[in-house]
Amino acid sequence: MHTINEGGASRQDEYDVLVVGAGPVGLTTAIQLGMRGWRVGVVERWPQRYPLPRAVVLDHEIARIVASLGLGDALRTFSEPAQDYEWRNGKGQTLLRLAFEDTSYSGWPFVNIFTQPRLEAALEERARALPGVEILRGREAVDLAEEPTAVRLTIAENAGDQPTGDDGVREHRTLRAAYVVGCDGANSFVRSRMDTLMTDLGFRFDWLVVDVIPDDQDRVWSPRNLQLCDPARPTTAVSGGPGRRRWEFMRLPGETIAELNSPETAWKLLAPWDIHPDNATLERHTVYTFQARWADSWRQDRLLLAGDAAHQMPPFAGQGMCSGIRDATNLTWKLDLVLAGHADASLLDTYTTERSQHLRHAIDASVYLGRIICETDPAAAAERDKRMVADQQAGRNQLATMLPGTLTGGLLAGDASGAPVEPAGQLGRQGQVSFHGRTDLFDQAVGTGFTLLADQDPRHVLDDDALGWCERLGIRLLRITDDHTAAGPADVVDLDGTYRAHVAATGQQALLVRPDFYVFGGAPRMDAVPGLVATLRDELTAGSVRASAP
Repeated sequence: MHTINEGGASRQDEYDVLVVGAGPVGLTTAIQLGMRGWRVGVVERWPQRYPLPRAVVLDHEIARIVASLGLGDALRTFSEPAQDYEWRNGKGQTLLRLAFEDTSYSGWPFVNIFTQPRLEAALEERARALPGVEILRGREAVDLAEEPTAVRLTIAENAGDQPTGDDGVREHRTLRAAYVVGCDGANSFVRSRMDTLMTDLGFRFDWLVVDVIPDDQDRVWSPRNLQLCDPARPTTAVSGGPGRRRWEFMRLPGETIAELNSPETAWKLLAPWDIHPDNATLERHTVYTFQARWADSWRQDRLLLAGDAAHQMPPFAGQGMCSGIRDATNLTWKLDLVLAGHADASLLDTYTTERSQHLRHAIDASVYLGRIICETDPAAAAERDKRMVADQQAGRNQLATMLPGTLTGGLLAGDASGAPVEPAGQLGRQGQVSFHGRTDLFDQAVGTGFTLLADQDPRHVLDDDALGWCERLGIRLLRITDDHTAAGPADVVDLDGTYRAHVAATGQQALLVRPDFYVFGGAPRMDAVPGLVATLRDELTAGSVRASAP
């Protein structure tokens, strides 16, 4: 670990990375960097965590990421498998039904419903336990200046009830870091200091979001997660995590936000669901304006954006917070390599390239679903219902492949034109393994980071120079085997066949997997492994990383 120490700042004000915002995305960013040994400061304007629910969906990939932070056991206490998602029209007719698997290729349930305050508490506790991470609550970023080798960030006290602009009476402090990551929400201060434009699809709807704690914790909800596509009042009724339920009611034409956003209106809309003050607690009610927009660039020199600072989307695909955590996971391993001198700074340009691909797809998916759900014209809704019933009867499911599982550009092994060659860009699998006497999911038993998985010991085909480079980068060189009796120190016993099946399905003998669990590239034969490793080395060290616009 290194810390900037020039320019006269006291050492306690110097960091490798400063993160602005201590929500799930900012805390994930800080933990992932702190686990890699970097000194990280997290600047959060609010003195206390926000205590009420917001996001409720974690897909399998994000559950894997959260578990990789050391929070797998905690995650099981504040999340539950989604199980299902059913769409019905105003007459109660089923338009679409999805049944979610309790396990997936990431080793976690395909979709999980969780309680955000408990996630944030677990993330903050984990961050504070890391010696290199400091969380500065009640401190607001008020000024920023870029230098050739660092960024200066000025912060001011914020007691939570002071006017934002009242800087004259607040204590100021200047922090310094190599990079600043803005995870500070839709009205991002960091983004305001960057020369990036926002693309806005102009898709906006107001919805009343109501979180409830039912008294009867044994009540069975069938389906557990329901989308009511009723033009009289589009409504969502889903789990809010263990012990909670959430309803969302769309604001209708002619209805004001003030009329909608009241406890009286919330109870009135909940009454048809047999939810009332005598059998439930109204935990929160608020009106959200859902938007679909993103920053065109997420990096400007030493300033970077992640989460809502970089993009906002409607909730209909459940990918808002998930996308932000993907941002953090894509960015942090690249920052690690750049800070350590193992990669050229141009590697950071692949961050926007790679994440924009997924982000645009997620936004397009959420807008597509939103246009179906938010239909209030009865005639148009009737045509929609007819179409969806026909699709269901024909076995067509437009939601099943709605979200992508691959990257199509960036830091991936490619052909002469730079186009990725399969399986490069695919999301790697995770299964149960045994490693050095421990049986668990791969990440918990083996660890995370670059991993070269092969059906033979990859160390035997690499020369001393390549082996030394892999060791410096922390690339694990592992053989996948099903032989419990003869497992060596570099052998991972594939207990459920996940890895042998995955390698075989790709037609490869070896896969090089990135720290964010995406496949960098494959080797169809063991004698191609040295070339695969050399390709990664060249991309990282020669400053020739592909970072074309998405």
